[in-house]
Amino acid sequence: MTHQQWTIVNRQSEMGWFARLTIVILLAICAAAQQSQPPPAQPQPQSAAPKTAAEHRISSEEAKQLLGAVDQVLKFDSQNTGLPIKAEVKRQLIDRDQVQAYIEKQLREDEDAQRLKNGEVVLKKFGLLPRDFSVDTFLVQLMREQVAGYYDPQTKFVNLLNWLPPETQMPVLAHELTHALQDQNFGMEKWVRGPNHKKKMSPAETIADDESTVARHAILEGQAMAVMIDWMLAPIGKSLHDAPLIVDAMEAGMSQGGDSPVFNRSPLYLQRVLIFPYTYGLDFERALLKQGKDGAFAGVFQRPPQNTREVMEPAVYLANENLAPLNPPDLAGVLGKDWELYDVGSIGEFDVAVMAEQFAEAATSKKIYPNWRGGYYYALKKKGAEVKGPSDISFVFVTRWSSADAAKQFLDVYQSSISKRYPGVSGALGAGFGATFSTGEGDVFVGRPGRLESVIAIESFSQPERQKLYEAIAKTLQ
Repeated sequence: MTHQQWTIVNRQSEMGWFARLTIVILLAICAAAQQSQPPPAQPQPQSAAPKTAAEHRISSEEAKQLLGAVDQVLKFDSQNTGLPIKAEVKRQLIDRDQVQAYIEKQLREDEDAQRLKNGEVVLKKFGLLPRDFSVDTFLVQLMREQVAGYYDPQTKFVNLLNWLPPETQMPVLAHELTHALQDQNFGMEKWVRGPNHKKKMSPAETIADDESTVARHAILEGQAMAVMIDWMLAPIGKSLHDAPLIVDAMEAGMSQGGDSPVFNRSPLYLQRVLIFPYTYGLDFERALLKQGKDGAFAGVFQRPPQNTREVMEPAVYLANENLAPLNPPDLAGVLGKDWELYDVGSIGEFDVAVMAEQFAEAATSKKIYPNWRGGYYYALKKKGAEVKGPSDISFVFVTRWSSADAAKQFLDVYQSSISKRYPGVSGALGAGFGATFSTGEGDVFVGRPGRLESVIAIESFSQPERQKLYEAIAKTLQ
């Protein structure tokens, strides 16, 4: 709304600082490895338990050991990735209060903080977050409970934790120092934004930027995961390449959320968003590594995936697929002077996968999402009106599919979501091209125009406004 991440996934693209915080969800990978075939000489990470009055603090000798390991692990990472070391990495120990202060500062000051707040309202309108849910509160709770370390590209420090034993943090160090190498060689924050990112973008530019940013985050995390796993398996002479069963078990453990109570009680959408860059990013790297290390590391920085479809389906990336963009019309202009843009963003393959999983089932999701070929949402509000919640916005949602049958499958799932998202829903068939549902927040229209390979949803507008929007959008889909 998928390291600072969300559009509708893709609020990932507004949270660049966020995914730089390696969380214990990632470290669940280590518990899975321990059950499968643990490296006997390499102690396994443990969960970062909630702070207590008697919480352990590492000794000065342990701190010296941990901070002194940075150069050794950095050298391993450089050899593993082929990315040269260009500068010493600064390092420091921090406590929980410093972690929380960092998170809260980023939530206040990040250039996309307002868009994150807008995106939260849109997610609630889509039914992907409960209406009484606070993303800010959730992030602070999760990170305070489960942060396991992070590299900050602004200060160039790798930040390690003063309450976890050194052996617990070593795999995290291998992960985070991969980010340091990415930063030294390619300028991580600038690269993840992409060459076309700017503060003010048109709706079409924002849609493309959202998907590109999420995909690039997955590359950063996928590479760091690959290196971390190689570091963990090195003592037993194994690697990511020749221990697929161990790696599969690690990924399965990570998908289950580890032992984080905050994560495990969070909405499905946030759970999937949080692990997307780690799991799908790792699988993407595994596929590229079969073609050679250069392409999987330095090469993918030169030709990054353009969208979540390419990350989720590496064969599409390797085939150089080029999807034609969906260019939305100026919908605020279509409606006239009483309306203004509230938010706009992409609906990627990842987004529709989670929608289908939440409103249908996982098996249906796997059948539907590979047929995605483009999508966006466009949220509007009455000019000058204050937005307090989802009932204060209206939006359109457009997706394109590989075939009319695929579009119909998604249409059925989306229509089934309406009664779960709105109170007082009743439905009536439209004039041959869709259906209109009456809800407590206005009418919801869902239909398929033209050649029936696209789905349009128009929600919380009057009938005359809906007709104007439908006609304008349908013209762009011919």
